[in-house]
Amino acid sequence: MSCYKISIGDYEIPVYSYNTIIVGSGAAGLSAADKLYNFGQKDIAVVTENMLAGTSRNTGSDKQTYYKLSIEGSENDSVREMAQTLFEGQCVDGDIALVEAALSVQCFMKLVDIGVPFPVNRYGEFIGYKTDHDPRKRATSVGPLTSKMMTEALEKEIYSKNIPIFDHCLAVKILKENDRVLGLLCLNLKSKGDKKATFTAFNCKNIIYATGGPAGMYADSVYPVSHHGSTGIAFLAGVKGKNLTEWQYGLASVKPRWNVSGTYMQCLPRFISTEQDGSDKKEFLNEYFSDKGELLTKTFMKGYQWPFDVRKVEKGSSIIDILVYIELYIKNRRVFLDFTKNPVENIDFSVLEDEAYDYLEKAGALFGTPIERLLHMNAPAVEFYKNHGIDLSEEPLEIALCAQHNNGGLDVDIWWQTNIEGFFAVGEVAATHGVYRPGGSALNAGQVGAARAARFIASRRTGDPVDSEVFTEISRAQIEEIIETAEAVYKDSTNVIEQLHNIRKKMSEVAAAIRNITKIEEYIQSVKGMLDSFKETVQVKDKNELKHVFILYDALVSQYVYLCAIRDYINNGGKSRGSALYYAPDGNLVDNLPEMFRFNLDDHSKGNVVQTVSLDKTGNCTFNWRPVRPMPEEDSFFENVWRSFRENGNIY
Repeated sequence: MSCYKISIGDYEIPVYSYNTIIVGSGAAGLSAADKLYNFGQKDIAVVTENMLAGTSRNTGSDKQTYYKLSIEGSENDSVREMAQTLFEGQCVDGDIALVEAALSVQCFMKLVDIGVPFPVNRYGEFIGYKTDHDPRKRATSVGPLTSKMMTEALEKEIYSKNIPIFDHCLAVKILKENDRVLGLLCLNLKSKGDKKATFTAFNCKNIIYATGGPAGMYADSVYPVSHHGSTGIAFLAGVKGKNLTEWQYGLASVKPRWNVSGTYMQCLPRFISTEQDGSDKKEFLNEYFSDKGELLTKTFMKGYQWPFDVRKVEKGSSIIDILVYIELYIKNRRVFLDFTKNPVENIDFSVLEDEAYDYLEKAGALFGTPIERLLHMNAPAVEFYKNHGIDLSEEPLEIALCAQHNNGGLDVDIWWQTNIEGFFAVGEVAATHGVYRPGGSALNAGQVGAARAARFIASRRTGDPVDSEVFTEISRAQIEEIIETAEAVYKDSTNVIEQLHNIRKKMSEVAAAIRNITKIEEYIQSVKGMLDSFKETVQVKDKNELKHVFILYDALVSQYVYLCAIRDYINNGGKSRGSALYYAPDGNLVDNLPEMFRFNLDDHSKGNVVQTVSLDKTGNCTFNWRPVRPMPEEDSFFENVWRSFRENGNIY
């Protein structure tokens, strides 16, 4: 590592030189840093907006799942079978599916070895269970905070190795030379009003980008408030996006942000809505379901079928997600779960369908009120909210239909390198999933991607970055562009927070689970206008607000590219699939729903292709539809593989 300074106007910008910069301090980013060090590449540093922020450390669910190859008892499984499960999620590249399956046990055991307490029986077997889209018992869990415990264990490894951490640095520009990485420019959040110290730069040969999904696009979100993502600046650097249309949405509480899956639904709470001021309370599910058994059963099934899934609108529990959306965005009301009273007076559990009734009977929960059933089946679920100031036995829980996970993201190869040389994307920011994915596969993908990127860099991209003179010469104009934006937004008043709120709310309304081409077109033009006039219309009074300026700009760029991807998907005949319902004038309409929910279910005709997108320098998006890469059929004869492996690492 070396350090020098670049002077630009009133700014003195320190430049730190490393072989590799890891951007992000979640489970994927910290794992990448740890593995790089273990592979012998120690000229590295972690750069993060906040070590204690991010999704890995601050999120969870009823039972947060880690997905890996089944390694218990007599369960039949294999690398190829797990890879096939991932591949069948549609729009998934087969080679990446194979890598994620092949390394799942290795990465899982690494977490076990550093202290993540995954449950094991007295004989040493890691017992599993089935999760969604999972034909085998591949899932395991440490409880509601699995990813938090992973992150904390990996953090200890980072500290024990004395890997440098640049905390409170917000990435605002990926510096490039043609189509290769040159470095990174960050906003120094510790400058405390000192203009000279506003920015910090990094000169590096490689960047491992672990910034998570672009959560900052949405208002209704289960991502922690501390997580907003930085996908926009990657698009601006020319990194390709892939499968951007594919998200996962589901019901979650608003404060705190937390999935209300599992027993939160299986205890059969009541759904109520109110006006914005809390008046006019009503149980809106009762207005739709005339059959009490159907109301209760679909509420119960929402726990199993937590993500919104268009296949489950007509005959499944996803109709509830739509009814919540109607209350929120058509009627402009607030929605709550009430655990203090049953959704049906004089509740008769015998009207439940067999699956729901049998579950509650086995759990010994065919009694009482929702809160009593929840305490009986999952007391920690109640304790979680109590620790956040909400007593479910006394007050309702506000919820919304929220963005939860982006299955798409930045396009990567089997070493998690993007189309920009030296720029790797790991974790949720990388597009390794398709339309559907087994629950918990994202945690595995983050660890596998980190391992692959680290191994490739340690084997093929060692050495120093460019010298200081070259870096200064090439990066100066790119840095000046950011400084110009920072200078232009200082005004006599401020509006940046208001603008962030407005764009996020609009994205949740028109481009989340419910999508309409007319509204998409209108909002694309609105976002384009905001980007074109950004320096003139965005206002801040205080330098400490500059952080929100760059978050807003990144969110707008991300929204623009994602919205254009949705439009391109529709224009290419795309139909409703996964967690997105696309309005179709000639489609089917479930009884008693408004016209805007008419849709055609996807026929899988696009399941074997992926949509990629590039944002060019003129601000236009270019799309390409390509076949998925097939599942590789490699020579598995040991002697041949061993020889190839020995001969100077031909695996690369």
